[in-house]
Amino acid sequence: MKRSIWILALTTCVIVSCSKLLPQEPEANTVLAEPIADLTGSQMKKHILGDEDFAHIFSAADGLGPIFVQSSCENCHIADGKGNPMNNLTRFGKYNTDSTWNSLTEIGGPQLQHRSIQGYDPEKLPAGVQHSQFLAPNVTGLGYLAAVPDQTIMDLADPTDADGDGISGVYNEIEAPEWLTPDPRYHQALPNGKFIGRFGRKAAAIDLLMQTVGAYKQDMGVTSDFDTEDPINYATSQFGGDETVDPEVSATTVRNVVFYLQTLKQPDRRNLDNPNVVEGENIFKAIGCENCHRAELTTGPSEIISLNQVSFSAYTDMLLHDMGPELDDNYTEGIVKTSEWRTMPLWGLGLQEDSQGGAMFLLHDGRATSFESAIEFHGGEAAKSRENFRNLTATDKAKLIDFLSSL
Repeated sequence: MKRSIWILALTTCVIVSCSKLLPQEPEANTVLAEPIADLTGSQMKKHILGDEDFAHIFSAADGLGPIFVQSSCENCHIADGKGNPMNNLTRFGKYNTDSTWNSLTEIGGPQLQHRSIQGYDPEKLPAGVQHSQFLAPNVTGLGYLAAVPDQTIMDLADPTDADGDGISGVYNEIEAPEWLTPDPRYHQALPNGKFIGRFGRKAAAIDLLMQTVGAYKQDMGVTSDFDTEDPINYATSQFGGDETVDPEVSATTVRNVVFYLQTLKQPDRRNLDNPNVVEGENIFKAIGCENCHRAELTTGPSEIISLNQVSFSAYTDMLLHDMGPELDDNYTEGIVKTSEWRTMPLWGLGLQEDSQGGAMFLLHDGRATSFESAIEFHGGEAAKSRENFRNLTATDKAKLIDFLSSL
């Protein structure tokens, strides 16, 4: 009898000990790298294929380089979340004498590739250029942003501040590369033949295909059926080829990655019933943050059920706003001012530390390490909201932070 009791106690101890040692399954609303709901069987298969391609680590043997920044998509977007400053991208260019922007493609712009495969020299930042650091954004919920019609973005724009609220909001005008056919359900050509940009810190990519093709080439030095030329370090050579046959990835691979990004779920809200979170959202609206970080947008038609004409809360207006000298890096892309930045979606904000190494890095380059410091950098069109934040009581500031943490 005593032996049976002893064995039972020992077994219980082992089970309890193992439960403490084994990792617990995370709550569903704290995970970013999940597909959206209601995918068909064939859509889920394509999502999984895209997931595998997104995580693929390239080597020189299968196309990395010859100059590059990272060896896989996931190295910057860990668990589909935001990156940290250690993996920042460096973009550069300068103004021409006629005040138009020059991306300096003839000397390796618009992005610095500071790593290289064996036998090649990495790039160094050219002298006399304007440059900026870009933090990798989270890639969840992008399918919703991709499916917002251009007309919505144009309706929200107020370039001359006609309503006198101090908030303008403009869109970038981007020329489509010859291999890109923008989807007429979402994109419409402007009178000058260009299209509205919606992805990237300066909204320089028209859609997810353009963004993905650019990332393959500029971030990993990987050519595709859409862009077959390796990046070149013009400081040392006029030749950018490597020993891998171009293109190094197929159009199918690129489109699988695009579909993966398109079908990642939107970050889930948490603590919705918490009174401080509810009051914090009201404070967020009252001090004017929602003028740019709009709570609701609606998608156009889509063959993907969860993206078909639905409202979602990303907390962005998808426009660019003048953020004043505090965030002016003297660098731009397209036609926007150097002080103008795309309103980044706030969803996933409370989860980003998980992918950033347990710390918080905010704004376009990660210079802010807390919600409060990020708000303090908001000048220009956001200066009034910043002043309103400064005038809040400590209790109300804490409630606002609780709301931001719930996103």
